[in-house]
Amino acid sequence: MDGEAVRGTVFGAHIPFVNFCGIEALDVREGRTRLRLALAPEHGNNLGIAHGGILCTLLDVALGTAARLNAGRPVVTLDMQTRFLAPGRGVLIAEGRVTRAGRSVLFCEAEIRTEGGGLVATATGLLKPVAERRPEEAPPGRG
Repeated sequence: MDGEAVRGTVFGAHIPFVNFCGIEALDVREGRTRLRLALAPEHGNNLGIAHGGILCTLLDVALGTAARLNAGRPVVTLDMQTRFLAPGRGVLIAEGRVTRAGRSVLFCEAEIRTEGGGLVATATGLLKPVAERRPEEAPPGRG
């Protein structure tokens, strides 16, 4: 499955912030979503490594894409626990998966690795499926 089958989407969902960050959807294998981020200077912190915010974003997108595909509808993150294990540099690959799907929430795990396989960060999350809003229901300024 090509994550960019529809230009500008992440596994079928239009998420402007993900596009802004440069996160690319790779594929879905055995229920696991895979994403790629080629780090740019804008993704760095004052030490010249990946900023924790971009790593959290990548982990959240990995959790969210796995949960959304499992639930068949949009999800929101209720809780995310993150562990930073090594500096992020170069090209990063994230993978997300659902570990348990209940009726109202999904438990998920995600990890980020370097292209060489080194573990950079991990996360667990609790995500909730929600009904998709129609554009006319969106609050002003929040499409």
